Amino acid sequence: MALPVEEWRLCAARRWAALEPALRERLAVASLHDTLRLGCGLLRPEAEAAALRRLCRRAPTGKEPAAARFYREEGNRLFGRRQYGAAVRLYSQAASHELPGSPEVSVCFANRSAALFHLGCFEVCLEDIARAESHGYPDRLLPKVLLRKAECLLCLGRLQDAANALSAVENKIAMDGIMTSPAHQTLLKKLSQLKTKIHEKESCPQPAREACGDIQRKSEIWEENDSISGASSSLSLNFDIERGRHLVAIQDIHPGQNLLKEEAFVSVLCPGESVLLQDSGETAWDTRVTNADLYCHRCLRQLLASVPCRGCSYAKYCSQNCANVAWEQYHRTECSLGALLLTLGVFCHVALRTVLLAGFAEVSRLVEGSHDNDKDLHNSEARCEHPSEAPDTRTGTRGIPGCNDNGQYQSSYQAVFNLLPHAEKHSPEHKFLCMLSVVAICKQLQEAGLEAAVLNRESSEKCSKPEICEKTSDELSPELKIMAEAMLRHVLQLQCNAQAITVMQESGSGGGAVVNKKPVRLATAFFPVLSLLNHSCCPNISVSFSGTAATVRASQPIPSGQEIFHCYGPHRCRMRVAERQQLLSQYFFECRCQACLDELESDVKSVVSMRNSFLCPSCRASMQVGEDVLCCSNEACAISVSRESLSRRLQDLQQQIKKALELLKDRKADQAIKMLLKCQMDAGNFLSPKHLLMGEMEDHLAQVYATLGKWQEAARHLKRSIEIVEVHHGPSSVEIGHELFKLAQILFNGFAVSEALSTIQRAEKILSVHCGPQSTQIQELQEMKTCLLELPRSILQRT
Repeated sequence: MALPVEEWRLCAARRWAALEPALRERLAVASLHDTLRLGCGLLRPEAEAAALRRLCRRAPTGKEPAAARFYREEGNRLFGRRQYGAAVRLYSQAASHELPGSPEVSVCFANRSAALFHLGCFEVCLEDIARAESHGYPDRLLPKVLLRKAECLLCLGRLQDAANALSAVENKIAMDGIMTSPAHQTLLKKLSQLKTKIHEKESCPQPAREACGDIQRKSEIWEENDSISGASSSLSLNFDIERGRHLVAIQDIHPGQNLLKEEAFVSVLCPGESVLLQDSGETAWDTRVTNADLYCHRCLRQLLASVPCRGCSYAKYCSQNCANVAWEQYHRTECSLGALLLTLGVFCHVALRTVLLAGFAEVSRLVEGSHDNDKDLHNSEARCEHPSEAPDTRTGTRGIPGCNDNGQYQSSYQAVFNLLPHAEKHSPEHKFLCMLSVVAICKQLQEAGLEAAVLNRESSEKCSKPEICEKTSDELSPELKIMAEAMLRHVLQLQCNAQAITVMQESGSGGGAVVNKKPVRLATAFFPVLSLLNHSCCPNISVSFSGTAATVRASQPIPSGQEIFHCYGPHRCRMRVAERQQLLSQYFFECRCQACLDELESDVKSVVSMRNSFLCPSCRASMQVGEDVLCCSNEACAISVSRESLSRRLQDLQQQIKKALELLKDRKADQAIKMLLKCQMDAGNFLSPKHLLMGEMEDHLAQVYATLGKWQEAARHLKRSIEIVEVHHGPSSVEIGHELFKLAQILFNGFAVSEALSTIQRAEKILSVHCGPQSTQIQELQEMKTCLLELPRSILQRT
């Protein structure tokens, strides 16, 4: 959730309404500095602060040994049922609630290593075994874990390391003395078996294994811009009053060409939707997983075996190194504020992390400089001078906001600070909510004794265990007021400058052979250079992400002199112009892109209106668009129907489709097919044949048939879906690329070799433009192609 929880928003709204009218008027027009000065004391301890504490109790992030026991026992239960993937997640949740260095956390790592071994994740299994040993795994249980280590090493072909691990087991058994229990005998038997396997492999050396990634990754040609960090030399930074800062091509650019590679200045993981691991009935502990359990909280890498934070149960990392770096940079301050940050939303969290990463010295320098700019602006207005926003053209880019003294625009805190907050355009109520939230965070920092850490005045060792101050003050210190002002600026900036980091996440599968993926918002970030791109409802670039890095590629030919356009959300293919304009109002501009102008200035219906139109329930001719009532276009019929009734019918249909997908999830494929076919028949009576929902139903049917292994049926339905997607998004769109990727999987599994190869070729061509040759999907397509081309010639000729 970007903004605070609803209850806090309502609480802030009540506080705003209770203010004296004169104070509300002053706050409405106040600068950021004056907003903090006037509002800093408005967070009352007995009212708003108390309400926040109550809300925070709903999002506990501390260590809970009772929760750890529950998750470990549930993990053991699922491990016994051979549900190893779910067991891994539960053991990870157990480890996040255990105290660091305790024997209990070592057991969590050891148990998780067993589940990882059964999943064939041998390298990660070895890492967990090392974690278990380093956290004091019980000595009496060590031989079993060491045998697992030897078996992992054996599977990885590391014979000498495996032999050394077995020697360690033998020494351990010898030290413990003779034991005759059944478990001990099983241990000895396993030891003997592994020694035999190692001897056999040493006697019959295996041919050298080819290194992973034998498919050559294409190197992307790249020449970086001298003035704009991470940008291609084919771009220039321009400025004018109407468009502000923007990027323009200074040479012809080809589709797929790299234009920008930028690491996020700051990013914060969004919790996302929760998925139930398993139904454990009514329990005190939640067994659902979210993005917070699936991705590293620092680098956003997908997690298999997470490393928990030493102080809270919320933050999880892909490695101890990531955990250590996060702790040093910001998490030692954030750790005890977890519940508060979850309550106040991702935007507040991003604002706090931004100032922590920048450091107090840099924050203070830029905040003080902004006060000087405000004074200069006020003085020029007082002298009746017109304050120009345009930079001095004689200095090139040097006068453009965000550029350094050398005229370079870097992905730096200075660039982040100079992104427009639009303070005068936000509603007074929204500014007040943001101010109150920022003040709440800073007061919590002060009360928890974390102020020195925020201001970089103590070493990380001294700040590793926050101490509660004996005396607290209702008034923020001058330094924290500076930090609060910068945070308020960043929260307001995020409405127009936040970038959603997205990933393609699995949303279902066809029996494990065909993976259906959809784009999911993973994190919210500041990309100062990417933020230079203006909006168009028909952009000329595509943005892809790898961890916290964004890559911008041209999605179509861009001639020299043309501006580089990004789409902020509502694309012309997905939404009518009126709806797009309404959504884009949140960015405080009226879109005048070519796509909007074409629709607004012509009598031709929008592409979306025509393709997603309703049909007449009587004669099935298209219905003419109207506000409240739709009329049949067939003059002989002339039936009119209220838009509300057709919209209700559409909602009912979507609910039925949702039920069909639930049946598929419950492994009731035959029932799911019957329901989807019925939905198709109902939809045909009132929806256009090219309506996007018709394509979605074909896609769902393909998914069900793939689950049953009926590859030809699955391919037939998916091809129909692709036809509809192509009509809406175009033959070279990223949407078509994703659909072709699914079709390639189905044809590959159905052994339709020649058709699979041609589909792979087409999918590669499209996805390499939008996602780059190193994307995961491109690599998977190349692996499928290599496998197919290695088939015997006789089989290739038959297919």
